[in-house]
Amino acid sequence: MSALRLDVVSLVPEAFEPLLGLGVIGRAFAAGIAELHLHNPRDFALDRYRKVDDVPYGGGAGMVLKPEPVYAAVEAIPVLPRRRVLLMSPQGQPLQQADLRRWATAYDQLLFLCGHYEGFDERIRALADEEVSIGDFVLTGGELPAAVIINGVVRLRPGTVGRQVCLEEESHSALLLEHPHYTRPASFRGLEVPAVLRSGDHGAIARWRLQQQQQRTAERRPDLYARWQELQAQPPCDSLRDRR
Repeated sequence: MSALRLDVVSLVPEAFEPLLGLGVIGRAFAAGIAELHLHNPRDFALDRYRKVDDVPYGGGAGMVLKPEPVYAAVEAIPVLPRRRVLLMSPQGQPLQQADLRRWATAYDQLLFLCGHYEGFDERIRALADEEVSIGDFVLTGGELPAAVIINGVVRLRPGTVGRQVCLEEESHSALLLEHPHYTRPASFRGLEVPAVLRSGDHGAIARWRLQQQQQRTAERRPDLYARWQELQAQPPCDSLRDRR
């Protein structure tokens, strides 16, 4: 599999440099699993002051990111056949683990547009295939959300994490939260490792872990648990075909 190309259009590209030395993510970049390219719209500004923002039409507080430098920056970036342009925005769709897996597997290039200041000219939205939000809150720019997505996507690329099964059993991979984990010692300050995990009965361990996943999800994320229950209630694909 070829390297995943990640292009980031940002007024503060230095915010992404720590990713290159961040544990398994940094090693993935060093190994060529992914490659990071940073683009500053200031380098594409049209005036000698490298102006990238202006006051909004109609008045209002703050400054708005101008469209010309952003368009010029995007148009200067090479285009791979399978590219997706993601706009970081608190108005976007909430980020889900399924999105990270889709972007990690279906595309060869992800391009991130990071807003700044009060916002961006509405016409910049036309560049994006998707608008993404990491939560119902507002930050000073799209750099942190983009870094979150880069981290989540790169760790799903083959070769980043040693054992692929680790990615399949974690929280949100199938709606349920992950089960509890324990290691030595078996007893610590009066807290005991559940006996089933020391039993050697792999069937019983699997049943206990699933039960713990269901219980933990129901308690902590009832919204996810309700979705999981709906999914379990759906007939299997074979049954659907039999009824046609």
